[in-house]
Amino acid sequence: MREFITPEFIANQIRMRRSAYSGTFIIVEGSTDTRVYERCLDNKKCNFEIANNKDKAIAALSILERDNFTGVLAIVDADFSRLEGTLPASQNLLFTDYHDLEIMLIQSPALDKLMREFGSEEKINNFYKLYQPIIINLLENGKLIGYLRWVSLKFNLSLKFENLTYSKFIDQKTLKVDIAKLIKAVKDHSQKPALIEKDIQEKLENLQDNDHDPLQVCCGHDLICILSIGLCKIWGTWNSNDVKPEVLEISLRLAYEESYFRDTQLYKLIQGWEQNNQPYQVLSSPSSEN
Repeated sequence: MREFITPEFIANQIRMRRSAYSGTFIIVEGSTDTRVYERCLDNKKCNFEIANNKDKAIAALSILERDNFTGVLAIVDADFSRLEGTLPASQNLLFTDYHDLEIMLIQSPALDKLMREFGSEEKINNFYKLYQPIIINLLENGKLIGYLRWVSLKFNLSLKFENLTYSKFIDQKTLKVDIAKLIKAVKDHSQKPALIEKDIQEKLENLQDNDHDPLQVCCGHDLICILSIGLCKIWGTWNSNDVKPEVLEISLRLAYEESYFRDTQLYKLIQGWEQNNQPYQVLSSPSSEN
């Protein structure tokens, strides 16, 4: 069904709804984005339209902008656009602070709340003393997977990461990613036997740069999958079925508070959009936040 939802369809849906709704329309990539934003924004002032992916969200916005349709805003993941220097220029198109919305959640105090709920305090403290803070560990190990995703995008390799088995390339004791095993696992999972693993690794290593912000390189889903493995032994004692990535993603969304969102750059950008697009509003007023 999703493939039949075109940018034109999304734009027409918003046009038709305008006659009955005078507030702001916000186009987002998916339903999970809506679940976060509807808790951080004022639902009386805005309605969400789910585009089902980033390209469709941007294309639908462009269609409406060409028609001089007012009161519409799109919020999408930055992905690798900041690193590539290819952020599209539109005052009605806003991007997440980091690679994606999940990274914004992980970078917030919501991660600490999740770890207090699922983690073992003793194991977490021991890990911190022996190695590093959990967020640093997640970013360092997730960065390699992020670079492989970027290589796939940059060189049109069409590698498949959905439903990837992370335990094939992650050390269960340290959570370190074995780059050779990672490339082989993704290549096999993608059913791309013609690809040469050494060539992929060379491209990945050439792309790596210490100046790259890991928060822009890492994909949130990858970090949550690493976190899932870590909570089974290193940071907790859970059965893998109890800390599946989808369970942790839900818990992370529920732990994310509106106050965390107010500290983000995205919040400030929305404030600027409101000032430039009166009378349309998105954010809760100070009186309703108290």
